[in-house]
Amino acid sequence: MRIIDISLTVDSALPVWPGDPAIVIERFLDIDRGDVVNASRIGCSLHTGSHVDAPLHHLQRGEGVEALSLSTMIGSVVVADFEGAEAIGARELEALGLGPGVERLLCRTRNSRLWRESPGAFRENFVAVTPDGARWIVEHGIRLVGVDYLSVERFAADPPDTHRTLLRAGVVILEGLDLGEAAPGEYTLVCLPWKVRGADGAPARAVLIEGDVA
Repeated sequence: MRIIDISLTVDSALPVWPGDPAIVIERFLDIDRGDVVNASRIGCSLHTGSHVDAPLHHLQRGEGVEALSLSTMIGSVVVADFEGAEAIGARELEALGLGPGVERLLCRTRNSRLWRESPGAFRENFVAVTPDGARWIVEHGIRLVGVDYLSVERFAADPPDTHRTLLRAGVVILEGLDLGEAAPGEYTLVCLPWKVRGADGAPARAVLIEGDVA
């Protein structure tokens, strides 16, 4: 059994979505200053690094992150290769030839290289899912979709139809992954977001398990 960590490491150098608050990690108790323990606090958007979007993120009366089903975020998953794609639309998704039983899909693109090639810079030209790609995902019964940059939707999309289509259908959106070490194929996904009441999203630790987990 091999475990692949597909989560981003959170620190002050990690890119954030333009307009979001910077990541601040501060030690408020420090053994070197005479305190008994080390203890720290963090300030950031709930959409920092690897995170899930709850329906409330784009739907005014949508559910918060604490209502998301853990059974959707844990289970068999397909990592699909979109290395040469400039966008993930219905045509690119159809070309995968996925079987009818696939419920979780992670999209591996050139985005994953950005975490190593330009780790501190936000890039606007990332590969994202198009509105017709979102409709394809819903129509084919996929319950979770993950992407390897900070949004499932192209930068400055107006209106944000990709998000709205997915969230209205109850699809869990997992954003900010690093799939650079995950070859295309089948795995077991374990994704556990913070359980924050009434929140529109939450950071998550996500891993892929390769091999028998029984």
